[in-house]
Amino acid sequence: MNAADTAFIMIATALVLFMTLPGLALFYGGLVRARNVLSVFMQTIAVAALMSVLWLAFGYSIAFGDGGALNAYWGGTGKFFLNGVTVDSIAGTLPEIVFFGFQMTFAIITPALIIGAYVERISFGFVLAFSGLWMLVVYSPVVHWLWAAGGWALEMGAVDLAGGIVVHETAGLAALVVAFVLGPRLVKNKPPHNPGYVMLGAAMLWVGWFGFNAGSQLSAGAAAGMTLVVTHISAASASLTWALWERIRYGKASMVGLVTGTIAGLAAITPASGSVGPMQAMLIGAIAGVITQEACHVIKNIIKIDDTLDVFAVHGVGGIFGSLMIAVFGGATWAAQLTTLGVVGAYTIVLTFIVVYAVKLFIPIRVSKEVEERGLDISAHGERAYDHSS
Repeated sequence: MNAADTAFIMIATALVLFMTLPGLALFYGGLVRARNVLSVFMQTIAVAALMSVLWLAFGYSIAFGDGGALNAYWGGTGKFFLNGVTVDSIAGTLPEIVFFGFQMTFAIITPALIIGAYVERISFGFVLAFSGLWMLVVYSPVVHWLWAAGGWALEMGAVDLAGGIVVHETAGLAALVVAFVLGPRLVKNKPPHNPGYVMLGAAMLWVGWFGFNAGSQLSAGAAAGMTLVVTHISAASASLTWALWERIRYGKASMVGLVTGTIAGLAAITPASGSVGPMQAMLIGAIAGVITQEACHVIKNIIKIDDTLDVFAVHGVGGIFGSLMIAVFGGATWAAQLTTLGVVGAYTIVLTFIVVYAVKLFIPIRVSKEVEERGLDISAHGERAYDHSS
């Protein structure tokens, strides 16, 4: 065990959890109508709690256990409920329990990202059941493929330092599937109710992302330092190009648009943050700020899927683009990156459809028209974010 590495990863763990709570909650909450903001907060924190318990019970073993003859594909059941993991267990230079905790925060944020696709019209029970099953049957096996010793994608040479494929591709495609099955909102033309929340949430995500990417080096060394810097540069570059492209297309650069560009730049650099330098990161971010903005237009206006908060366009497209850039800059082969992206993409789409329709057999996916019109805050949770009478 290395004490410096252990301290570093414990701090990174806190930063990644900070991304979800409160970062993602505020970012998503500010983008919806005032009558639905508490429902977004509730979904986010409830998903965080449920994923924590399920990661302890089953997810960690599926992702990082030893699957024996099937180890290329899943980690087996040997570490269910942290069986065999003690304070003396070591993972690399870390206590295994610290590694478990760090990876738990990734298992929290990945299904939480999907929330942005279905806000304002989904039933709370469906959110919990879907998120839990999806994390176990989609996210955890993909983690094993790319991040666990013996995983087929890792053995093939695929590179994904912090989750361009594991987190952003899977969450983005799952978001698209759920939004497709769910159908569009009744009202789609309302602006974000609190752009200030959006900016604050994005800022928290930006800070937390240092733990997400640099922490994925699993060591407090020069590699983590470079990863931190390229993460920041990509985010800054994408923020500027999103704003510039928005000004060119629409005549004005919005604050909500600029910080959405920030998130796009962070998603794009995530897989490549251990493979590129600052100038390459600036280029990745600059391109991501434009292509993810165009993807938002394509998904909503051409394909006409109401991915409410653009999860696929920003996270999915950003993560896929960044994963391909690793091959461009020589960190991995085209064959390894394309094969992994294709297999993970197909697996995610098929299994997400199965999970959605399986859960729908028992829990309604969508609230009634009356509930949607009234807002999920008061209808589903009996609370309001704002008392307009006082």
